[in-house]
Amino acid sequence: MNLRKNLPNYLTYLRIAVIPLLVLVFPWSYSLSAGLFLIASITDWLDGYVARIWQAQSSIGRFLDPIADKLLVATALLLLVKADRADLLPAIAIVCREILVSGLREFLAEIRIGVPVSKLAKFKTGAQMAAIFFLLLGAGGPEWLHSALLGSVLLWIAAGLTLVTGYAYLKTGLKHMTEESH
Repeated sequence: MNLRKNLPNYLTYLRIAVIPLLVLVFPWSYSLSAGLFLIASITDWLDGYVARIWQAQSSIGRFLDPIADKLLVATALLLLVKADRADLLPAIAIVCREILVSGLREFLAEIRIGVPVSKLAKFKTGAQMAAIFFLLLGAGGPEWLHSALLGSVLLWIAAGLTLVTGYAYLKTGLKHMTEESH
């Protein structure tokens, strides 16, 4: 098999493989949990970058990449909320938006409408990943960093951006739904 052609998919598989490891180490190690999440977050960026520069996009990659992202984020947020290390409201907003956007993208794909990812949505993803990293790091980070506080602030920022970008996707989806019904 051609490594260059398949590397983006291997990175996505790695991100999925990190999820059960994250669940296993979460109760025992802040630093290891944060490290695993950081590796997974880097593969999220890297698989898309490699796929674009090497022109190695694939159907399996287009299918699995967003699923891997959502599974990773939802799992980490569930772990953090259950351990009382993240606020419930922004976590719910983020998970619900991800489900909404997935449904909208599926609907729009059926009627052959593509919705590109906005720059604001990319910024939202960055804030969300940073928030989760710092929340996972928590007490495992240096005291001067105030990881838990930084993560909490970033999570609320990500939740706000989640609502804004989710509304933009919903508005686009509703426009096409109402056009179809006429």
